[in-house]
Amino acid sequence: MRALVWFRGDLRVRDNPALHEACSAATRGVVGVFVACPRQWHDAHEWGMPKADFVLRSVAALSEELKGREIALRVVVEDWFEGVPGALLSVAREHECDAVYFNNEYELNERRRDEAVEGVFEDEGLGVRRFHDLAVYPPGSVRTGEGRVYTVFSPFKRACKARWKDGDQPETLPIARAQNEMVGRADPVPTGADLGVFDAEAPGVRADLWKAGEAHAGSRLRAFVEGRLREYRDRRDAFALNGTSTLSPYLAAGVVSVRQCLHAALDANQGRVDSGEKGAVTWIDELLWRDFYKHLTAAMPRLSRGENMKAEYDRVAWRDAEGDLAAWREARTGYPIVDAAMRQLHQTGWMHNRLRMVVAMFLTKHLLIHWRRGEEHFCRTLVDLDYASNNGGWQWSASTGADAAPYFRIMNPISQSRRYDPEGRFLRKFLPELSTLDDTDLHAPWESARAPEAYPGPIVDHAAARARALGAFKAD
Repeated sequence: MRALVWFRGDLRVRDNPALHEACSAATRGVVGVFVACPRQWHDAHEWGMPKADFVLRSVAALSEELKGREIALRVVVEDWFEGVPGALLSVAREHECDAVYFNNEYELNERRRDEAVEGVFEDEGLGVRRFHDLAVYPPGSVRTGEGRVYTVFSPFKRACKARWKDGDQPETLPIARAQNEMVGRADPVPTGADLGVFDAEAPGVRADLWKAGEAHAGSRLRAFVEGRLREYRDRRDAFALNGTSTLSPYLAAGVVSVRQCLHAALDANQGRVDSGEKGAVTWIDELLWRDFYKHLTAAMPRLSRGENMKAEYDRVAWRDAEGDLAAWREARTGYPIVDAAMRQLHQTGWMHNRLRMVVAMFLTKHLLIHWRRGEEHFCRTLVDLDYASNNGGWQWSASTGADAAPYFRIMNPISQSRRYDPEGRFLRKFLPELSTLDDTDLHAPWESARAPEAYPGPIVDHAAARARALGAFKAD
């Protein structure tokens, strides 16, 4: 039996169920394939160059890892998902493969694509083997006592932890078994610029910050667990500190698995999932937040269509304010913490998680602009773009989604800045034009007689914006 392994958001050779099973079952070798879909990514899924660049560099690193296992990675370019079934079938025929192996994805377009692939292969009499991979427990398998999907995180988290303590503990798989002989030859991997739809000069493309490859992801995971995990709960919200794992790009592209991260945390916490080291428990909770959004995405197709999860907010009168939207995008709001966060995003392709909440709530509550406009901008600029997490985070901030902040909870950006960057280290790094202000004036420069002329005043008053947002949501 010769297997075709289709890689997507699982760009690794360790703890990869589809690859592991294919390598175990194959008697005549394994062929890998990756299908780049530039138009689907850019036009339909709103990817930007930071995401595309990181994914393709990760594919190139995967190809080298596979060569060490005597597996060639074929790389095919099809503009749209509609072309994927035929492209995969052509590769399977060329190499006389008997079955295709792949790990499930859960967004609506991806599910339709995968079903089409399954149908084409079965019509040709070829085998289809599908596996669970992208979450700790398969979406749809963690439900309430009434059989419903959880729409609030805390009970979802408790259910997952109870299942773990009851003995249902998914293990990590070892590296895939090497094959005896390579079938065919590996294809060169295109760059984002090669695909023709991404901006080669886009900001936030930082190969130096986000090195590709499974080996680097593993070393980054070890460094975090051995060095920063213990203090994660206390340091993770400080904007100027390196207190987070910075593994999100690697999780989003599947260069490391959520199970590998979970087991690393558990090993550091003597196997305890909800007690012991507070840093480890807090990080486990954050990993489950990621899973929570994947379970919701699988259960609710409306989320993949850009719709509010809570339909009662469909009538909110969002503002059509292109000037304010541009000021937010271009870091010209006059609120230093918002502008510094946006500069961090544009310069690095990444933003601290609490800052994502601050800037998202500023756009949706202070400016009363639809969350979809912000979600799209994040898609275009994030190196760690994960649709479920990005959509879930934006809807949480806008109070339209699962476990959402109540509509009357509106973060005060000045308070957030003073609390989580009291000495202004983060602000001074990304807003050097404010560096002459003291720690007191830095967070609200318009209140200082020494406010630099080069920095704009606030585009909206916090109290007035809050009142406007409350009125809009109540009017719903």
